[in-house]
Amino acid sequence: METCSLAELEDDLRSVGVDLGREPPDFSQSTRPSDEMIDRWAKAALLAEPEVRAMAIWAIGEAALRADIVPASVQELYVARAAGKWTGRTVPAMNLRGWTYQTCRAVFQAARELDAQLFIFEQAVSEQVFAAQSPAEYTAGVLAAALREGHEGPVFLQADHDQVNAAAWAKDKAAEIQRLERIIEQQIAAGFYNIDLDASTVVDLSLASVLDQQRANAELTAHFTAFVRGLEPEGVTISLGGEIGEVGHENTTPEELHAFMSVYGELLRAKGGDLAPISKISINTGTHHGGKVLPDGTLAAVDLDYDLLRTISDLSREHYGMGGAVQHGASTLPGEQLAKLPPNGAVEVHLALGFNNLIFDHPSLPQAIKDEINDYTFTHHAAERGPGETDAQFLYNTRKKSWKVMKRRFYDMPAEAEAAIMKSLQERFRDMFTWMNVGGTSGLVRELTTATKIHSPVPAAALRQQERAG
Repeated sequence: METCSLAELEDDLRSVGVDLGREPPDFSQSTRPSDEMIDRWAKAALLAEPEVRAMAIWAIGEAALRADIVPASVQELYVARAAGKWTGRTVPAMNLRGWTYQTCRAVFQAARELDAQLFIFEQAVSEQVFAAQSPAEYTAGVLAAALREGHEGPVFLQADHDQVNAAAWAKDKAAEIQRLERIIEQQIAAGFYNIDLDASTVVDLSLASVLDQQRANAELTAHFTAFVRGLEPEGVTISLGGEIGEVGHENTTPEELHAFMSVYGELLRAKGGDLAPISKISINTGTHHGGKVLPDGTLAAVDLDYDLLRTISDLSREHYGMGGAVQHGASTLPGEQLAKLPPNGAVEVHLALGFNNLIFDHPSLPQAIKDEINDYTFTHHAAERGPGETDAQFLYNTRKKSWKVMKRRFYDMPAEAEAAIMKSLQERFRDMFTWMNVGGTSGLVRELTTATKIHSPVPAAALRQQERAG
């Protein structure tokens, strides 16, 4: 099935009461789009030609604001966590890739069951590439799902791992900083009002002192903090995170936290203007992104250091006013391990590959699609295969990169297969929200979140409508 045309999209907007001839087009008296209309817009936002895609993204964003679905920051929530105003909960931050709209619908369905609103949708820079999905397209998928499922209130969108490339930085520091600044600009424009800065890649453990090991990381994090503060829309304080232990490498120590924050705090104060600092800190506690897969394709058990997680979370709150530590590499952990995160002080947990695995391995996913995923991975990414990596390990670690060519295939799968996979996703999200203890949080989120409506620029196609009307 093809996506809708520009003319069809314009007809949809007029039918819900949007005056495209006004400047700017007026959604204030518009009615909620029908379910079928939202489905069309969501597909167009992901798969249509550029002009139609831009129009669909804009229409979804404006319709969401009209329905009081508002991209927002968790800043106030995390400051309140540092002050002890809430505890015993860990915010799930979920990377939901090429099947974004449908997967996010399952999130909102599970959230409605549990009265949960304390969760984050996030996208890493690498996912923008391998899922061929810009931040604006990702935001559209999330907001369309919220609109479709009747959500109201804040929606938290987050940039995950805005990471400094250590090799590029060593070669040309200014160029690497500029590259990341351009990415951040794009994310903020898309409504990502939560950003995780990651300069842990430049930590040099060969240096003699912990202070010197963390200095470059702190300097870059302070620079990007000031950069983001200069781009914030009026009425929004973007929640920022830092990272002191690169996930999958050496475990973080309390000494590293103090060293990093010492340099970071001094540099931020020197920049003036009373800049709001980071509100959370990502650490390494023994996990790996996506888990560590064994040669037979099964996952190795993970010895997560909960004492370390609790210690650094406590220190970050008591000494630095942060919400706590962020746990990465956790989506493939069993439920009994995940359920230990809230009582051990983790303010946030990042979850990604477990959801991807559920979709790709689901028994209702047509075998033809599974075969295409496997064939694409082995054909187009064979050069990325590690030394001694088995077929099972290679496929597990790499098949996520097939999303860029599989998105349309997923959209066109049989309806009964789609429904079965979405049902399983809803169950998984319900379990995750239960383990993270974020049920019954709608009141907390409303109380501690400022939701400022920021309108997006009108796309060229809508501007032409104004010219014709004029």
